[in-house]
Amino acid sequence: MNIRLVALLVLAVVPTSDLGLSADQSAAVGGKLVYVLPIREDIMPPLVYLVRRGVKAAMDGKADVLVLDMDTNGGRVDVTEDIIEILNNFKGQTATFVNRKAFSAGAFISIATQKIFMAPQSVIGAAAPIMLVPGGAPQDMPETMQAKMNSALRALVRTSAEKNGYNIDVVEAMIDKSKELKIDGKILNEKGQILTLTNTEAGREYGDPPKRLLSSGTVESLDELLNNLGYASATRVEIQPTGAEQVAMWINMISPLLLIIGIAGIYIEFKTPGFGLPGIVGIAAFALYFLGGYIAGLSGLEWIAVFVLGLALLALELFAFPGTTALGLIGTALMLVALVMAMVDVYPGMPPLPTFKMLELPLRDLFIAFLGGATTVVVLSRWLPKTSFYGKLVSRTVSGVTTEAKIGQQQMSRLGQVGVAISVLRPGGKAQFGNEILDVISQGELIEKGQRVKIVGYSGAEAVVEGEG
Repeated sequence: MNIRLVALLVLAVVPTSDLGLSADQSAAVGGKLVYVLPIREDIMPPLVYLVRRGVKAAMDGKADVLVLDMDTNGGRVDVTEDIIEILNNFKGQTATFVNRKAFSAGAFISIATQKIFMAPQSVIGAAAPIMLVPGGAPQDMPETMQAKMNSALRALVRTSAEKNGYNIDVVEAMIDKSKELKIDGKILNEKGQILTLTNTEAGREYGDPPKRLLSSGTVESLDELLNNLGYASATRVEIQPTGAEQVAMWINMISPLLLIIGIAGIYIEFKTPGFGLPGIVGIAAFALYFLGGYIAGLSGLEWIAVFVLGLALLALELFAFPGTTALGLIGTALMLVALVMAMVDVYPGMPPLPTFKMLELPLRDLFIAFLGGATTVVVLSRWLPKTSFYGKLVSRTVSGVTTEAKIGQQQMSRLGQVGVAISVLRPGGKAQFGNEILDVISQGELIEKGQRVKIVGYSGAEAVVEGEG
């Protein structure tokens, strides 16, 4: 797969302005730079890709401030955890503008920023976990499950609240309806209720010295918010959602399957003459795998180049320099590294070596893919050559240059030829007959490299050999 073609495909799907490569950013050199990231939908998996892309763009652009433009009904807790973890990678100033509402998961994410500003008539809170039933209305969780979930949520949000200086009692009252919120002798939330605050309530001051309950104030617009933060004249870059986030989510969900298809396709291609459908399917599967990581903001095009280099070295070992173990080992290592690193979430300024936590998910997917790929290869190697489809596949993969009849004639002419094994046959491997190097398979026995072998038949495209002397 041509890397330039892949790059053009990616640029067609993801506009360069959404990758942080904008004229606004270049104009900000020497000045203050603000990135605005919209949270305008339910907190679901595609939003993770948008937030990751926005945070990395802000980090690449050395933004001074990252502002979340929030208007959401909430969403999944696991997605919220991912988003909070991503936001924590940004080392500049962070703020949330509650444009209309920040319910449930939206409230958690808001608390993960250093300041919260709210628009007039906006609300924040109602963050108790609920259970969503497919095709049905939201339901309260069973008591045991709710207690367990509340404990986990309180720990998650308490960490953010402590880090950013919010009142922990206020935050917990949004989660736990058994908690009463009482400040300055005034009950702000009774037991049995989930705390939800209007912009006026969230900005009201309590205590001595006076401190706002949750928000840093009510503002009419983002412009007013930035003015309050001292960035009125800063250059603003707005990250725009694209359909690519949804595409990336689906691609990454099936990434192990794509790897299995890629492994099987390349295997069949190596085992059949010419280049055709199996190779195209295998390369397309790997290309989609890398494209998913790129759109998701996980990796760059450099890992595609590493994978292609590894594949080229492996092909050289198999076809041009058989028995040269070093080429095959280096090529395989490069391919494995590329497959793993394409799904590693690396942020600007991070150490070059990923941690085990960063590698855990890609390694798991790769392990699943190799189990599935190995199973697929074993099944195909035993079943495919016995089918009529294999004969058609061989004929079509050579683009009409060599017909099935001609292949059959070549195979018949080689029967009885004696050659030398140029690799260990376990039972498959390679042997040289005169000037020809063929894929061969023994009848089950192990044949050492250098031993003389004789062609006694064919299994599909592979010559069946037996040891001589």
